[in-house]
Amino acid sequence: QRQLVESGGGLVQAGDSLRLSCVASVSGRAFSDYSMGWFRQAPGKERDFVAAINWSGESKLYADSVKGRFTISRDNAKNTVYLQMNSLKPEDTAVYYCAQDTATPFAQVLGVMIHEYDYWGQGTQVTVSS
Repeated sequence: QRQLVESGGGLVQAGDSLRLSCVASVSGRAFSDYSMGWFRQAPGKERDFVAAINWSGESKLYADSVKGRFTISRDNAKNTVYLQMNSLKPEDTAVYYCAQDTATPFAQVLGVMIHEYDYWGQGTQVTVSS
């Protein structure tokens, strides 16, 4: 079993920055064995992929809409994954979810689809005003 808890969301103005954190409580295989992802869901829209990072932190993947503005990272010693969000835009407004893909330990291929992740946090709201 594992539990993911996001934090760091809030209300900011366009151009501001936020850093989201996601802390994992795990039993069984270590947090550091698996890829992590961030997704977001705006009101009335589907949940979309934002970023993913492999178990070691060496491989990262971003949605085109956030590339160059957002950075995903992880600290395996703290069981934590981060999403640094810079130059925020109103269209970034959404609930942000972290997720873990425990299908394959030490996977090298990063997932971008919801069904590829099996553990999810409860989400944290990010609102960007214009």
